[in-house]
Amino acid sequence: MEPFSFDKLPEVVRQLFEKIERMEEMLHELQPKEQQENQLLSITEAAEFLKVSVPALYTKVSRQEIPVSKPGKRLYFNKTELKKWILASRRKTIIELRTEAAERIKIRDKHKNFI
Repeated sequence: MEPFSFDKLPEVVRQLFEKIERMEEMLHELQPKEQQENQLLSITEAAEFLKVSVPALYTKVSRQEIPVSKPGKRLYFNKTELKKWILASRRKTIIELRTEAAERIKIRDKHKNFI
């Protein structure tokens, strides 16, 4: 920011005020998205979100394969936890598997030479 004189102070304050207002608006727009991410889903909503049938979701719950909360008789699913669960079950590509195997072989060979 370039220096300003005393007579330009009202203009500078106005610009700062406008920038702060824009920042507040941006923050306000972001808040609902964060709240949506942490929203609780019913069994039907969770099945729809995961694109599986309700019976398939009940099966995953009974096998304790999926994160779920059960206060009382109803099941609730946290949308953020479901996304993490999906990402955690990602399968590695053949290239990733080969790279890991090569790295393990190198480490094993270093340990053999060291001992």
